[in-house]
Amino acid sequence: MNSLMWAALDSHVIAKRNVIKIKRVPEVLMFVLISPIMFVLLFAYVFGDSIAIPGGSYREFLIGGIFAQTVVFGATFTGAGLADDMQKGIIDRFRALPMSRAAVLVGRTASDVIYNVLSLLIMALTGLVVGWRIHNGLVDAAFGFALLLAFAYAFSWVMAYVGLIVPSVEVINNASFVVIFPLTFVANTFVPSENLPGVLRTFAEWNPVSAVTQAARDLFGNIPPGTPEPTVWPLQNAVLYTIIWIIVIIAIFAPLSVNRYRKAR
Repeated sequence: MNSLMWAALDSHVIAKRNVIKIKRVPEVLMFVLISPIMFVLLFAYVFGDSIAIPGGSYREFLIGGIFAQTVVFGATFTGAGLADDMQKGIIDRFRALPMSRAAVLVGRTASDVIYNVLSLLIMALTGLVVGWRIHNGLVDAAFGFALLLAFAYAFSWVMAYVGLIVPSVEVINNASFVVIFPLTFVANTFVPSENLPGVLRTFAEWNPVSAVTQAARDLFGNIPPGTPEPTVWPLQNAVLYTIIWIIVIIAIFAPLSVNRYRKAR
């Protein structure tokens, strides 16, 4: 059996270990299930009548942004889990075992996709309740969900690297919010990017979170008829721009994370 196959088996074992932890810490699963419902209901009913979307419904406009924000926040589970394992000395035990150095990180990031699948499922059901609908067919919708999960998986590698360099879970929670809040709020997630002023608008238009949000809305058919075409390349080619970011993030942060894992103390 070649080394790649061994690495895949090692990663599967680690992923299974992380999934089993869901049973032992049900509070985490509870947060995963309740948080998406809270966000959808909060924004749909608090801001639903305050923000006008010409020719369309704010609630349909909203759901793509909520999807993007929630899966990005879901990536923090990767960083928090690794920081917790580092603090408890479990990472040292893993490194003492005859296993692939990448397996712990691949298994961790892969298992956290489950959290995001559950979040998207709950959000989709809640979205249907508040008036969101898919208008472009199941194939496009499935691709939209897959793109969101792929972006979340890529971003989990960023959080994996952060989780390996911070001293505790508390620090990563604070550090992740410093990164995630600007990315998810200075974007087209909750308001059209053209409504933002000056520099903020430019940042939002090139923000990868805006691209994955735009791509999701396009694929779900949530762009109202007659909406003007975006004027910047990333939003005109939102699917391609998102895929480019997914590849770039993994290409940079996967090797950085594995290298940091080898040297972590």
